[in-house]
Amino acid sequence: MVPVQITPEEKEILARVDHTLLVQTATWEEILAICEEGVAYGVASVCIPPSYVGRAYEFLDGRLPVCTVIGFPNGYNTTAVKVFEAREAIAQGAKEIDMVINIGDVRQGRHDAIREELRAMREACSGVVLKVIVETCLLSTEEKIKMCRMVSEAGADFIKTSTGFSTGGATLEDVKLFRQNVDSGIKVKAAGGISSIEDARAFLGAGADRLGTSRMIKIVRKLHE
Repeated sequence: MVPVQITPEEKEILARVDHTLLVQTATWEEILAICEEGVAYGVASVCIPPSYVGRAYEFLDGRLPVCTVIGFPNGYNTTAVKVFEAREAIAQGAKEIDMVINIGDVRQGRHDAIREELRAMREACSGVVLKVIVETCLLSTEEKIKMCRMVSEAGADFIKTSTGFSTGGATLEDVKLFRQNVDSGIKVKAAGGISSIEDARAFLGAGADRLGTSRMIKIVRKLHE
């Protein structure tokens, strides 16, 4: 595809976007389209269902990292299943893994189980980027802070706000809370409900390092039509 001319600010924003398509009805033709868009507009990665990772990796041929989701969207798969999913995705070419924690374990205070899962996933994802989705809309402030500490201790690369498939998405307050409570080496990904350039500016300004959104390229293109 031929990209439209965009501003330096828009280019910088897109460079921090995981261009996402995770709906259940996604077809290979739609995945191929977002791969082409992602390359044309210089996004950080394409975030796609695990079943498409191998084909997308072959098509992209190193031009753009492939990101996929594990234990998505509910997080209640067993640790062994999540580890298997991650290893298979990596073997097929995924360079970034966005995993969902077991929300029930968080709500029950089963911190040892969460630590063990994060440890196992960090080991399985050695050499690739690991993002931990904590689904903020389902957690209390205290639980969010606890997850910041546990994600930091596990040595994950990112803590991520949301799947976009639950009762709410990213909020500026949660991004600021993460930024205040994760270790300095841990990055923050905001996802779910980011629907304008103004949203993108606000989330990056609040401390997000990466944005998960399916809309940003379309939004930027529309601004220049």
